[in-house]
Amino acid sequence: MYQNLPEVVMHYLKSTIPAFFMLMVFMSLSWAQQYPVTPVDNNGQKWRIGYLEGGMFPDYQIIFFRTVEGLIELGWIEPMDLPEEYNPDHEQAWQWVAENVQSDYVEFVKDAFYTSEFEAEQRMQTKGELIDRLNNQKDLDLILAMGTWAGQDLANDEHSTPTVVASTSDPLGSGIIKSAEDSGFDHLHAKIEPDRYMRQLRLFHDITGFRTMGLVFEDSREGRTFAAVGDAEQVASERGFELKTCHARNSDVTLEQASQEAQACYSELAPEVEAMYITVHRGENLSTLPHLLDPLLKNEVATFAMPGSEFVKHGALLSIAHADFAYVGFFHAETIARIFNGAKPGNLEQRWAAPPKIAINLRTAETIGFNPPFDVLAAADEIYDHIAPVSTD
Repeated sequence: MYQNLPEVVMHYLKSTIPAFFMLMVFMSLSWAQQYPVTPVDNNGQKWRIGYLEGGMFPDYQIIFFRTVEGLIELGWIEPMDLPEEYNPDHEQAWQWVAENVQSDYVEFVKDAFYTSEFEAEQRMQTKGELIDRLNNQKDLDLILAMGTWAGQDLANDEHSTPTVVASTSDPLGSGIIKSAEDSGFDHLHAKIEPDRYMRQLRLFHDITGFRTMGLVFEDSREGRTFAAVGDAEQVASERGFELKTCHARNSDVTLEQASQEAQACYSELAPEVEAMYITVHRGENLSTLPHLLDPLLKNEVATFAMPGSEFVKHGALLSIAHADFAYVGFFHAETIARIFNGAKPGNLEQRWAAPPKIAINLRTAETIGFNPPFDVLAAADEIYDHIAPVSTD
């Protein structure tokens, strides 16, 4: 099954840094001249920031904290230590930041946290309440919109408050933005990584040479977007491997139900596939990871984690090292800084390329009988030699 294909990592590096990358460098220089990132107040007042999320998905809090750290690095916020442990109560985490941030320039408004808790009915109510506030109270200068639902709910002409959309699997495919070059609205900005998941899947296939790959997702527009189903189908077609899928609900169910359905899918697919793409699903999280991996390890199934290297630390075979999303957070921080310096969100560059860094777990490789190619080990930025236990706190 596994092949030590030559120079697979170099191929990935070349495909990860496309021709437009150098163009982005020059564009960044022009943005810096026209809209700097230096701290500035709002006519003697602090810029007031609010928050909207589709529900409590861990990446949202991580990217929010990394964005705050980016603003610290840029000088908008006084140096401070943020919590290291994930808090499943996102509103509590938001309020902690609101109470503890020291800044002459920005304020995270304590009562400006909005979540839909991945409930469709609540989503409409939450959207209505926030847009009403934006249009009538007009006391917020910028909204951080975390996740696909949040981005979709504010990507419209029902308001004009600057909105920075973060942590979306595919803002173009989910209809949040018009194109990579144009969000479609002056007030809207959403980070997009063109072909990000196709590059991941090609790299995964180059390294392991699998013939069948499993994919778990909710059978809805958002669910297919979260799991990059379209990208997986395209790569499967071009590479000639078979894609086996299983449906597990992600929204309008409890976290326990989402987890149970995801685990049932993993148990069903494990004997039928040689590889599994771990994607963005409420049931595919660090807490459930040991249960998800158990049938895969027993069946010697290779895994690639879309969410990042934290999953590799806890047992997935491969991923792209994200350096705790620090690069992503800094990109969002720079975007916010330019907006407060006068830029229209819709005019700022949305395209972003993750640093091409690989994460691999050698203990997992040994367990499934996979001998990593030398060039993969040589290029790996994060190498784990054991499977770290998942905290139950």
